[in-house]
Amino acid sequence: MSSELLGKVALVTGASRGIGKAIAMELVQAGCDLVLTARDRDALAAVAAEIRALGRRAETHAADLKEEAAAAALADTIRERFGRLDILVNNAGASRRGDFFQQTEADWQAGFALKFFAQVRLCRALWPMLKEAGGSVVAIGGIGARAPVADYMIGSSVIGAQVAFMKALADLGKRDGVQVNMVHPGSVDTDRFRGRLEKIRKHSGLDEAAAIEQHRKELNITRFGRPEDIAGLVAFVVGPRGRWLHGTGVEMDGGQVEPLRMSRYD
Repeated sequence: MSSELLGKVALVTGASRGIGKAIAMELVQAGCDLVLTARDRDALAAVAAEIRALGRRAETHAADLKEEAAAAALADTIRERFGRLDILVNNAGASRRGDFFQQTEADWQAGFALKFFAQVRLCRALWPMLKEAGGSVVAIGGIGARAPVADYMIGSSVIGAQVAFMKALADLGKRDGVQVNMVHPGSVDTDRFRGRLEKIRKHSGLDEAAAIEQHRKELNITRFGRPEDIAGLVAFVVGPRGRWLHGTGVEMDGGQVEPLRMSRYD
């Protein structure tokens, strides 16, 4: 366990599993105490128990952040239990893939409700504590806005809105002394990835290892990511060595998003 963030208080949303849990555990290793939020109360309790076993404090707050009052209630909980907040990691939220002409208005509203509007409300509710602490905000976005595809139209649109909001928030952060950045994961081995992999296996008849390799080649990436990869990057960004990063989005995707190429006429 390091001491780069010793005694800092961090909130991680969507902390019950996957990337969110990995980020929480990485911040614990850097010395943070944690506030964990997600909808699954039992899963949150299990993560909190792991953190406490490492000698750090962990508080849980089960909530559906899509609800309009949830952000203010979470802010009240943090003030009551810790009295401060140094790091906000907005990780919660995912958007459904599908045919544009089959997706409903409800699908679009749900896509924006958690990964965009909930993050906006949390930043607004928690900004006074972050400003007082000279803290950091990191939003977990994705590569969809840089590489939009037809069957991920909702997600690409949501991430594009996230990028614009976080850039504007970073401008405010320069005035108020709050660091603001985004991390954009590519294809990471999570429950959602495993669901896509199972579809590939059923369609192709390949075993797991062969299906993974086929999908890797299709995406033209070095390898698939692990939640711990993203967690390590987040811990660096909010730590003392990453503090100069501000108002930027860092892609971690194994080369999935190709660099922009100049035309020979440019």
